Amino acid sequence: MTRGPFARWTLARRSQRAAQDEEFTAFVATAAPRLRRVAYLMCGDWHLAQDLTQTTLARMYASWGRIWRHANLEAYSRRVLMNAVFDQRKRRSNTEIVLAELPEAAHAGAQATTELHVTLMTALATLPPRDQAIVVLRYWEDHSVQTVAEILDLSATMVTTRSARALTKLRVLLGDEFALT
Repeated sequence: MTRGPFARWTLARRSQRAAQDEEFTAFVATAAPRLRRVAYLMCGDWHLAQDLTQTTLARMYASWGRIWRHANLEAYSRRVLMNAVFDQRKRRSNTEIVLAELPEAAHAGAQATTELHVTLMTALATLPPRDQAIVVLRYWEDHSVQTVAEILDLSATMVTTRSARALTKLRVLLGDEFALT
């Protein structure tokens, strides 16, 4: 039985789509934990970070056929995530405060670690969203100034300037005693 040209084309298209889906699945397995951590650092809420990660991956899947072989997927995913964070910030009310109930501390070391974490996240949350993104990408993700500039579509000078201002603000908020601990 011979197949017509349309049947062969359909079979080839399905095969190509299956290969793209496999590539996307592999990408999600490696990139999702990193995206979730960055999203958490930007919003301070694990549930919202998961939602932002899912939004990022859904947006990437929608354009996967166009980007899967030609784009720097890590950089592209960071850019899509930052856009999702910024969009979410625009929608969120300024009066909304994200809080989590802290569990009972098992011992004093865990309590100190929890307090340190809460203090750092609270200080980070006082920064404007772009400055938060710069601090997270630059000092948590350890990207170069040029890479951060490309991700956020800013000049390298702007990244350096805003980074310095953000760190100064964090130092003022946290105080000298915090830097010594």
